This record gives sequence, C-alpha cells and structure tokens, in this order.
Amino acid sequence: PFFGDLPGPYPLSSIRSRRLNRICTPLMDEPAVRDLISRMATDLLARLGGDDGAVLLGIRRRGDHLADLLHEELASRGHDLAVGALDITFYRDDLATVGPRPVVGETHLPPEGIDDRVVVLVDDVLHTGRTIRAALNEITDWGRPSRTLLCVLVDRGGRQLPIQADVVGTTVQVSGPRNVEVSVPELDGRLALELVEVRHEDDG
Repeated sequence: PFFGDLPGPYPLSSIRSRRLNRICTPLMDEPAVRDLISRMATDLLARLGGDDGAVLLGIRRRGDHLADLLHEELASRGHDLAVGALDITFYRDDLATVGPRPVVGETHLPPEGIDDRVVVLVDDVLHTGRTIRAALNEITDWGRPSRTLLCVLVDRGGRQLPIQADVVGTTVQVSGPRNVEVSVPELDGRLALELVEVRHEDDG
C-alpha cells in the first residue's frame, strides 16, 4: 500500500488501520413496524380528508419501500393512491462529499404527474431535514402540487432546518454517535427498526 510522504521514518508495523464495529440494538421487529405503518395510514387519511387523488412519493433508498407498504395498507382500506419514488442524489447539498461515483437511482412519478395534486413525501428517518429539502427542490422541477405533506416512520430529532413531519410513526430520542436505521425486506431481507452505534477500533 502507498502511504504518501510521511513526516518521519515510520515502520509499516507501527501504522494501524482502523475498522468499524457496528453495535446494533433492536427497537422494533416486523409486527411492531407494521403496526406503526397502520397508525400512519390512519393519521394520513385523516389529513387527506378523503382525497384519493393524492400521490405517495417515497424517497430512495428506503422511503420508497415504506411508501409501497403504506400504499398496500391504504389500498386494503379502499384508498388506492398513486405511488412513485424520488431519487434526490443530485439535489443533495453534500454531493461533493459523497464521492466520485454516487449511487443514483431512478425517479418515478405517476403518469398523471403531480400538478395540482396533494403529494405525500415518505421517508424512513427524519433527522437534519436536509434530505427533505432536497426532495422538495426536486419536486418543484417536476411540477406544482396543491399541497405537500411529509410522512416519516421515525423522527429522531436533531433538526438543522425548520422542517417537521405531518405524520410520524414513532419518535426516538438519540444521543451521542448513534443512528436509527430502518431495514426493509427488499434491501435487507427483513423489516425492522434498530439503534446503531458505530465505533472505531484499532486493528493490529
């Protein structure tokens, strides 16, 4: 390996690599998460006031899968809303730090578009609010909704922008170097909610 110009005679044996150690604490299993989605569907229907012309737009990469689950729950109650997905990669304000090859997905909107319709943004975890701002910026490039609502599975606090969710599945207070992570079957093989702490450990 190449270490560049080191400011001194450091033997390779003295150079330590650092590895990440993920410590996961389960918060909710699949039945509990599905209960959250059921309650979110109830709250969302109350806010929509019977408007079945609304559009569910999930933010990739997990918000879109949650939007599908929410769509299924609403359809089981006789409300078959249109559903789509947003990829916000090129709308992020930290794109320069992502790397030279960001993972870019596809934005998919209903054929009828979003003009003059209620758009319901769906995401997994609401934290700083920057992801939602990026999604709102993208939406304005695609059309002009009559109203936009935000629906999130978890609100973990720590906002950096004045953005709040209209429908929240649950609130998790997080302190220190920990994150709330949502697992979905399509990407992770299961539906669950976990508290994850990442620690750096010396290897060698």
